[in-house]
Amino acid sequence: MVAKNQTLEQFVNYLRYERHFSPYTARCYGADLRQYAEFLNGDAPGQQPPIALAQSHQEDTPAAPDAPESGNGHTRLDARLQSADSMVVRGFLTHLDGFGYSPATTARKIATLRSFYKWMLKRGTVHTNPMLLIRTPKQTKRLPKAISVEEVEKLLSAPDNRDTLGSRDRAILETLYSTGVRVSELVELNRNDLDHVGQTLNIRGKGRKERIVPLGSHAIAAIRHYLTLLEPDQRFTALREQSMSDPALPLFVNKNGGRLSTRSVRRKLDKYLITCGLDSTISPHTLRHSFATHLLDNGADLRSVQELLGHQSLSTTQIYTHLSSMRLRTAYDDAHPRAM
Repeated sequence: MVAKNQTLEQFVNYLRYERHFSPYTARCYGADLRQYAEFLNGDAPGQQPPIALAQSHQEDTPAAPDAPESGNGHTRLDARLQSADSMVVRGFLTHLDGFGYSPATTARKIATLRSFYKWMLKRGTVHTNPMLLIRTPKQTKRLPKAISVEEVEKLLSAPDNRDTLGSRDRAILETLYSTGVRVSELVELNRNDLDHVGQTLNIRGKGRKERIVPLGSHAIAAIRHYLTLLEPDQRFTALREQSMSDPALPLFVNKNGGRLSTRSVRRKLDKYLITCGLDSTISPHTLRHSFATHLLDNGADLRSVQELLGHQSLSTTQIYTHLSSMRLRTAYDDAHPRAM
């Protein structure tokens, strides 16, 4: 394992606080970089540091001595990060092949290195970007998974609405389907992001871009019911002590009154999938896909769906039109007497 490295930590902090990446995405990028650093250090059993391997093939250029090793190994790792060329990066990608990663995972690791070396170049830490000669592998385009309206209704009715935490779970599921928000956006919601009069939510999306999304009548009713049960519940006395005007007061709380995590939401969903006998591969993101698909199925225009989802590019939203087209084709084939 690579010890904490100041350069890697500075980059992750740059992603979090300057690029406004979500904590989850920043952690993924940090994990990718630590794996790359381990490769550069030759930490795998019997592996020679790839920088030394690269230098051994450069006959016209004498091999530069390793930078002096500091007590924690940071100096040598920094030197290897800075001197890595495209051949070293290709060696890392070959190394990844042995793990059987999907093309999507490999593409994310390449994206991590692109961002990292672009940041290094901007800081003047490196003078050339080794990623300029690296291509991202082609990925098979997978259509997003959506479930039927009947399955959504079955899922939304699963939580016990009489209990505070059960009503919270109902409100969460209703909100995910009513707005199409990402689960990372959902757990970041604060109490004052809810506009009761306008029946909208203020969403802080990727890159801290904000958008206003409408809430359906079922979702706003579920949220109000949850808050009605939450206030007098003796298990959440700390919330009553916290000022209701506090901008950091979370909308959806865990059993201790703190902010829910994305993992907790996923665990709750898994429980209800088992309860109502639905496909266990359904995720919070499936509700986002279902939201977009059902809107398009019922005649919503693509630009409106793009704004509701918070997509920067219309092409990202267009993938949902394929799902709608497939459903129309299926309905046509099933119903038209001369379809087949």
